Amino acid sequence: MDYRLQWMTGLCAADFPRDAYARLQAQVPQATPFNQLGWLQAAERALEPGQELQVLLAWAGDELRLCLPLVCARERRFGLRWTVLRHLGHPLSDRIALLCRLDADGRRQVRTAIRRHLPHALLQLHELVEGGEQEALLEDWAAASSTHERRPSCRVPVHAIDEGDRREPSGDLRYKLRRARKRAAACDARVQRLTPDGASIGAALEAIAAIEQASWKGDQGVGIFSGERRRQWMREAFGALAAAGLVRIVLLEHQGRCISYRLGLLERGRLYDYNLAFLPEYAELGSGRLLLDEWIRWGLEDGWQWIDASRVSLQGSSHQLHERMTGELLQLRWSFYSWRPDGIALGLAHRLWSAVKARRLQSADQPPRSSGERPCPAE
Repeated sequence: MDYRLQWMTGLCAADFPRDAYARLQAQVPQATPFNQLGWLQAAERALEPGQELQVLLAWAGDELRLCLPLVCARERRFGLRWTVLRHLGHPLSDRIALLCRLDADGRRQVRTAIRRHLPHALLQLHELVEGGEQEALLEDWAAASSTHERRPSCRVPVHAIDEGDRREPSGDLRYKLRRARKRAAACDARVQRLTPDGASIGAALEAIAAIEQASWKGDQGVGIFSGERRRQWMREAFGALAAAGLVRIVLLEHQGRCISYRLGLLERGRLYDYNLAFLPEYAELGSGRLLLDEWIRWGLEDGWQWIDASRVSLQGSSHQLHERMTGELLQLRWSFYSWRPDGIALGLAHRLWSAVKARRLQSADQPPRSSGERPCPAE
């Protein structure tokens, strides 16, 4: 098939094909709210100095078949600076899909266009799920790279909502939920649901941002509202998503004051549990578990199909959905090192570092020998 490739310098331009983008997104089953144009446009406006956005479009006639917004920047690794490409939205997008509907020839054309237009050492894509047409694109890029890596970034717990959720959960979770409800009732703390629109989202974000700022996330500067650029991104992104009817919030209020929240995005019957925080002085209430249960109750009433943790830590995740999960999704980080001299050098350095790290981990896992034990001949 003949494709027409087009480069644009941003998603916010007046001539960006918004309607064609929306049609393409609707045709990709793996697409998430973090592929929404409003989210990505807000991410574009929050780019750091030195980051450059280039958007590659592929057309088949009047039909958009690919939209790939790539951020180009110089990043330090192994004491040197290298040119690295990433998908727009990193690091605050929890899960993305590559909006791609290309055949093998189209994938080859895209690979060549990126190599010529954006010379780079590394193309790294985060938080992708398996399957779909994007898998073929990624496998093609891997085969054409000097070095590549397909690495798990996390395993996300998900919960399929069904009629069984109308019953009280069993075991230890039942006890924890009852205790949380009892403590909330004792201090007259009440759960509230919000479906903010474009007009009301600003006040809701101000309230929950104040909670995050007072929590450990604010203290450590790791929250989604930490720093002016992130606050700007969240205000604009959630403003656009709320206007599209995708934002859901559950709050715990005490005497009219919000003390805890969970912030989610609802699309295609799946609630992405994006962010939560609580005031430190109310830590003993167990509000996170209480609000997660409220997500499930809300989903039962409104016909949602899934509660999705959206993203968790790869190791030692403490997300409370692990207690109720009915499945999990593997999210991947793909790294593609180019055939340019800098790409070959960076790929070799990464392989050497990975081998040394693996050897150290293997050594750490081996039990220590007793003082009287002799080494074997191979040592």
